[in-house]
Parts: sequence; C-alpha cells; structure tokens
Amino acid sequence: MSLSTVSATGRTFILPDLGEGLTEAEVIEWHVAPGDKVHVDQIVVTVETAKATVDLPCPFAGPVLTLHSAAGTVVEVGKPLLTVGTEQKAGAEENLGSGNVLVGYGTSEAKPSGRRRVNPGVQQTASATTGSAAAAPSTPARTRTAPATAPKVISPVVRKLARDNQIDLAGLAPTGPGDVICRADVEAALRVGRVGVTSREVTLAHGPVREDRAGDIRIPLRGLRKAIAVKMTASRREIPEATTWVDVDATALISAKDQLKAVNSGAGIGLLALFARISVAGLTKFPELNAWVDVDAQEIVQVRDINLSFAAQSPRGLVVPVVHGAGEMTTAELATALRELTGLARDGKLSPAQMTGGTFTLNNYGVFGTDGATPIINYPEAAMLGVGRIIDRPWAHKGQVALRKVAQLGLTFDHRVCDGATAGGFLRFVADCVEKPALLLAEL
Repeated sequence: MSLSTVSATGRTFILPDLGEGLTEAEVIEWHVAPGDKVHVDQIVVTVETAKATVDLPCPFAGPVLTLHSAAGTVVEVGKPLLTVGTEQKAGAEENLGSGNVLVGYGTSEAKPSGRRRVNPGVQQTASATTGSAAAAPSTPARTRTAPATAPKVISPVVRKLARDNQIDLAGLAPTGPGDVICRADVEAALRVGRVGVTSREVTLAHGPVREDRAGDIRIPLRGLRKAIAVKMTASRREIPEATTWVDVDATALISAKDQLKAVNSGAGIGLLALFARISVAGLTKFPELNAWVDVDAQEIVQVRDINLSFAAQSPRGLVVPVVHGAGEMTTAELATALRELTGLARDGKLSPAQMTGGTFTLNNYGVFGTDGATPIINYPEAAMLGVGRIIDRPWAHKGQVALRKVAQLGLTFDHRVCDGATAGGFLRFVADCVEKPALLLAEL
C-alpha cells in the first residue's frame, strides 16, 4: 500500500497498514502543527491500535499543510493523516521520502527536532494557519507561548486521559520517578476537582467517556477493549471449554527459586519463570494442548513451536505478551524474556508482533489475591494454565499436618483438541513438578 497520495499542493501521508490484521487506529497525539516543517522520518503522530501504541514517522519532508484528524479520532487504514507541502531544494531529494512506516525502518540521518503537542481540530487547513516563512511568526493563528518548564509525561495514555478530561498537565504535581506525571496524578486531579470544571462537565468533555440523559456513563468500545471483546466473544462462542484444577504444595518450588537466586541472583529466575519452564516441559510431553482448531479446514493444528503467552498489566489494562520460541529457551532465558516483555507492557511499549502468535497461555491470577478462576481461553489457543495465590495452609506432609505453601492450579482447555485424560495428565504433570522440581530434570 502506498504511504502517500500526491496533489498539486502537496503530498498526503495516509495511515499505513500496521500489520496483524489491524484495520484502524486512534490518533493519540500530534507532534506537529500546521506550518511546522518536518523532515524525512520525523515522528509526527502517535496512534493507538487494538494491539499497541505506535509512533509514526512521516515518509517525506516539507511544511505541514493539513492535519486531517483531531486527537481522539479513529482513522481507518488508508485514510489521510496529514498533508505536507512540496518543497524542492536545488540538488536535494528530501521530498522523495523514505518509505518508512514504523520507527527504525528508513533513513537514519534525520535530525531530531522539537515536538509540539497540539490538539488540532479536524481538517485544519494551511490557508487558515500558514503562510510564507517570513510571515509565519506574525500570523495570529501560529502565535503560541511555551511554558517555562514543560511537564514531564512519558505515557501517551496519561496525556490522552488528561486531554479527554480537559486537565492542564502543567498544573499537576508529579509523583512518578524523575518528576514524571503518571496516571495516578491525573486521576487524583479528577477526584479532588482540581480541573477547574464540575464533574459533570468533565464527564461530558470531548473524549471517550460521556454521560447520557439518565446519568449513566457510556464508554465507547474501541481500541484494546474492543479487541478484547471481539476475541473473548469469539472464544466463548466457538470453543467448548472445560476447566480442571488441583491443589499443590509449592513449598519445594519456592525453595528451588531461593536456591537459584542464591547461586545466580543476576539471572532473575522467579516463580513465573519456573512456572513457564514447567509449562514448556508439560507441552512437550502433551503436545495436544499446544494447538488450535482450524474451523474452516476442520483440522486440529498442533503447532511445532511453543510460543508462551502470559498475562501482564499495562497502562491500557491487561495485555498478553508472547515469548516466541519458549520451547527452545533455558530457564534463565525464559526469565529474561518474561522480564523484558513485562517491562514493555508496564511502559505501554509492546509492539503488535509481541502480542500475537501465542500457542498457550500462562495466567498468574494469584497476584490479584485470588485462589482460582475459570478464565476464557485466549482465542485461538487451546488451553490456559492458571496459578492462584500461594499461601500458608494446613497440609499433610510426611505423616504430619503442617503449614505448607499451597496454591491452586487450574487448566482451562478446548475440549475439541483433547479429552479430560490428556488435560488431567498435563495438569498432574505440572503439579508433580511444582511439588518435586527435580522431576524437571528428566524432561530437559
């Protein structure tokens, strides 16, 4: 797909195909305004898809003529984002463009420039805001006074939340590391009414949340929430799922984790990494669960590679990153991959590729203080291992009742890919490895 269209007055940068079957994206923040001059591969806009937040570079250079969508607008792939005027210089080819779609692909010689944060109206035009280079400074529409110290905001989600609720970030006291304004600061401003408007006015502000006549709050189902809704609905509609569970004594597993930390603290092997190691061993032994059902072909597809999905918290809610090639990794490599992906999720920087292609999900819902669940399978995968909280409980141990570290494990599986005997065999194998971690040595 071409990244631009050409007219007599300029070139229009259209929303590119961001892959993974994505058909639309929401404009989160513009980094340029009409009249600004952009260079090839300069970041001009941040958009949010159902998978990730993405910075988009402009593939050509020139003065910005038009921003075609306001922040908060959902744009379809192939629709215009902004128009840049043609500006040919003698002996220069900067306006030919790089063909760049995402950051990191294209020319590497572009010079960084200041980023402007604006909330443009739809279809801002050059005739209203731009002129020649000499006339621009005196044009009223282009006159802006920058704050003495710009507020530090890293997350585009935080910026969007403030913008949607008409909150001036410069007036907030940052509580994040390095004096960064975080989501909690914006939410605190909403709670205590420091935004300068009533709560009803804030709710009815131009943003993703609105209040209807009955006083109910209506939140459009789009972006990540829409993707989750579609996926979960498809899972419940299509997959005949069943859940089986077992209580396990995890005392030995915790001891093994502590021993590994004492021997090699730098590896950072925690309980999640150990459960990942056990899951991979279980899937190697029971490949029926590392599968999906091709409904059109009426076939069960047992996937060769083990790509381990796991639930992680992010500024956009719960996401499911994927450790690709988990079946070929050591325990230390698994720990590193889990740690890196968790960090990206926490910072809201996961790419679409890092959240797709999973074949089995590990869900540690124990971090929420719960013992068990009957989760919805991460469609189109065929199974999910759930781990509840690990707490002290009375347990029969060596003929005595003692306090042990006990947890509940649950396996939710697609009954089309296997019967209960296979699912029970997998869960029992996992439970045995939790109780006696040395059994893993026989599978490595």
